[in-house]
Amino acid sequence: MKKTVTILYIVVIAVMAVATMIEKKQGTSYVSDHIYSAWWFSALWALLTGFAIFYFIKRKVRRPSVVALHLSFVVILAGALLTHLTAERGIVLLRKGQVATHYLTPDLQEHQLPFTISLQAFEILYHEGTQAPADYISHVLIDQQPFTISMNQIANHKGIRLYQNNYDEDMQGSVLSLNSDPWGIPVTYSGYALLFISLIWMLIDPRGAYRQLLRRLSILVLLCSACGMANATPRTLPAETADRFGQLFVVYNERVCPMQTYALDFTKKLYGKRQYQDFTAEQVLTGFIFFYDDWIQEPLKQDSKPMKMEEKRMLIQQLHQGTPLKLFPYADQGKITWYAPTSTLPDTMDEEHQKYIRDVFTLLNGEIQAGRYDLANAYLDKMLQYQQTFGQQSLPTPLQVRAERLYNSHPLTAILLGIPLRWIITGHFPLSNGYETMLVLGWLVALLSIFLYRRSRFLAALGILQAVIFLLVSHISQMDPQMTHLMPVLNSPLLTLHVSVIMMAYALLSLTFISSLTALFMPRKRQEIHLLSQLMLFPALTFLGIGIFIGAIWANISWGTYWSWDPKETWALITFMIYAVPAHRTFSPLNPHSSPLLYHLYMTLAFLAILMTYFGVNYLLGGMHAYA
Repeated sequence: MKKTVTILYIVVIAVMAVATMIEKKQGTSYVSDHIYSAWWFSALWALLTGFAIFYFIKRKVRRPSVVALHLSFVVILAGALLTHLTAERGIVLLRKGQVATHYLTPDLQEHQLPFTISLQAFEILYHEGTQAPADYISHVLIDQQPFTISMNQIANHKGIRLYQNNYDEDMQGSVLSLNSDPWGIPVTYSGYALLFISLIWMLIDPRGAYRQLLRRLSILVLLCSACGMANATPRTLPAETADRFGQLFVVYNERVCPMQTYALDFTKKLYGKRQYQDFTAEQVLTGFIFFYDDWIQEPLKQDSKPMKMEEKRMLIQQLHQGTPLKLFPYADQGKITWYAPTSTLPDTMDEEHQKYIRDVFTLLNGEIQAGRYDLANAYLDKMLQYQQTFGQQSLPTPLQVRAERLYNSHPLTAILLGIPLRWIITGHFPLSNGYETMLVLGWLVALLSIFLYRRSRFLAALGILQAVIFLLVSHISQMDPQMTHLMPVLNSPLLTLHVSVIMMAYALLSLTFISSLTALFMPRKRQEIHLLSQLMLFPALTFLGIGIFIGAIWANISWGTYWSWDPKETWALITFMIYAVPAHRTFSPLNPHSSPLLYHLYMTLAFLAILMTYFGVNYLLGGMHAYA
């Protein structure tokens, strides 16, 4: 039974993937008639559903969250079947001053409307100061009742929904889409609601797999803590205090520089890196100054040349004697200070930093309103002023210290500042095209990598590298950074919700790919990385499932059909189905018979589905979502 379900599952995925390829060559109408609307395609889904239900019952699965999750898919498929069998679709052709009483079906058959409808006026709204359409609006009378129909605003009368579809070039006529689906939509929406609830339930269920994984992680953390207690770490100053100490000026190598420069060189010479374990270079330096007895016990980096080790010991001895600590006072508006406020950096350094940030923002060229341009300039100037005056407080809080360090040293922060800047200029959240979503995806991966830092520095570093690659791809590929106005159909609050949720899923799945790729080359870490990967997989599936079906609801609101088998929709479903497999117990680290190697191989290859969904559809297959 399990083999049958597996085979049918693979066949369904393969058929959908091949159908998108055929659509590229034969057209949308061909695949709609010969595949998606064919009886055998519905029968294939029915067979998969039937065998899956039988297998589910045979295994006697009783956990409510698991039952609800799988039941939601059955309800959604039942709603889709009802829509396929009972829904009526067509178009209504309107001309100003004429009363329409019929509609045309896709096969050009004429049918009677249960009401009369007439066009009173049609208008196009433009983005201010441009000729770019912002909305198409039909003002109609339906049974003598006034209705306004526009993009993302439908009319519903006697169980029939009308959508703005097209218009006549002389602006005297309008084309409306008609949809009547009294049975399929309620059932499908019930399935969506159950899916949303069960996906969240899956994460919070005390007896569910995800909570068990979290408990397993807690045990590992306790064990690591116990190991840390067995090997006492040397004392040092808090990171914020040591960071402030690093801002002192000293005379080092015949020049005036921050203490931080000396700390970095000192740590690199002793340990071969610019940090030691979890300690920053400033903490290492202050550790040797204030807690010498603790730090002198720490092992130094071995070197093949005996003379090198002797040099390291001399370096420590010189510091212990205070020889390198030649503090240098700094004049600031007539006052003597030992710190270096950011605003008093040399002009060349400050100008270079501003130039870098402004270069990042030159990607924001485009036709924008003068008011938005001024607002954007004010925003950018405020950020630069904030950067210049940040260090003037004598006792900054730890949060300010971290923010200053991040802003001045991390390029991704400049990208992050560019995201709200694009928002200010365009008037919509920057998730309307491939370039913008790639920026957001890169930043999300970087943010998640920062949270991953405490568990695995190596994986966090790879995550940051991947984020940089995303940002690089956004500039060297065919993606256009030019800012444009939203297409009328995209002017919906559901756009931001739909795309941002899916981007969060892609960011998490990108990190599972990095994790598994790393595990393939680090056999000793496979079990631990397996657990970390699963902890990211479950939330990723939750975000992906919710994002896909928010898109379906948006589509139903915008153009009357919640699922149209567009290549992007189809590949998003394929991606969801592929990543749902490793969430089952066969691949779980809770299963003693699972193979971490097999899991990591699967997750590495599964990432190809995301690449196809995000890039392949846009540049190879096209379709309604090709703008994304």
